Amino acid sequence: MIHIKSPEEGAALFKALGSDIRIAIIRTLLEEPDMSMNELAARLEITAGALTGHVKKLEECGILKVSAEGSGHGNVKRCSVLPDRVLIDLRPRSARKNAYQVSLKVGQFSECEVWPTCGMASKDGLIGEIDDVRYFSHPARFSADILWFGRGYVEYTVPCFIPAGSRIESLTISAELSSEAPGVNEVWPSDISFYVNGVPLGKWTSPGDFGNQRGLLNPDWWHDRLNQYGLLKMLTVSHEGTFIDGRRLSDVRVEDLCLDEKKGLRLRFAVEGDSDHVGGMTLFGRAFGNYERDIEVRMDYQGPAQSAAEKREPTE
Repeated sequence: MIHIKSPEEGAALFKALGSDIRIAIIRTLLEEPDMSMNELAARLEITAGALTGHVKKLEECGILKVSAEGSGHGNVKRCSVLPDRVLIDLRPRSARKNAYQVSLKVGQFSECEVWPTCGMASKDGLIGEIDDVRYFSHPARFSADILWFGRGYVEYTVPCFIPAGSRIESLTISAELSSEAPGVNEVWPSDISFYVNGVPLGKWTSPGDFGNQRGLLNPDWWHDRLNQYGLLKMLTVSHEGTFIDGRRLSDVRVEDLCLDEKKGLRLRFAVEGDSDHVGGMTLFGRAFGNYERDIEVRMDYQGPAQSAAEKREPTE
């Protein structure tokens, strides 16, 4: 897979794909992999010289691979398509002034209580046995890139290394989430609750456990009847309240969270047994699903000098 993290980064690829003949080259090689240059030119009814220029552009941007095979009549160049997917981030993540950001692997939870169906996996394989909750306390959990459970919670301790005396202005949490059905089920609603420092921020209802197509990042060994991908959700807590993907979720403000730059914070994802929709939860890390990211937490803050200046009385 080719992962383009900004439109600018993908300029060469977009330009290479902006040609009918180069699209035809890719399509032909997908239908009949590993053709020689001469075979490909004959199939497309163009000269070998013209084909060479097009193939070079596709090779430079990582779409094609050209290899040479020895034979009795010299080297035969063969072409093949390298990636099977291209993932493009149109809104790249950018560093902000006075912002602290941290990424947490999904297996890095500090506390949990879960009920089946449940399990964890790293990019290399399953961690323990499916539906055996004991493995959620196994040291191997720290390598997990995906976890799922039918009911319960996982809680993460998020460190905070902003300057002493700073004031946190907003908290942003993003993660790829879905429900957890036995097998997969496109229509399987689940109420997923969010907590920070024990304060309930609100609930979001996941519409289903998506399995209509493979997740873009899932390793080859991952079975088609297991959770495939989720929805990327962004939770923001500011002075105005709590929002999910820009829509108000609750009236909880950042001041209500008792955030302390010396202690960090506790972040909990939960599916509670008394919810209207108890449909479990799947949490995707950077090696699974459709988004190459772990749980991400950002704290925007005012530095000590800014906070002190605001406290001063205005002078005439």
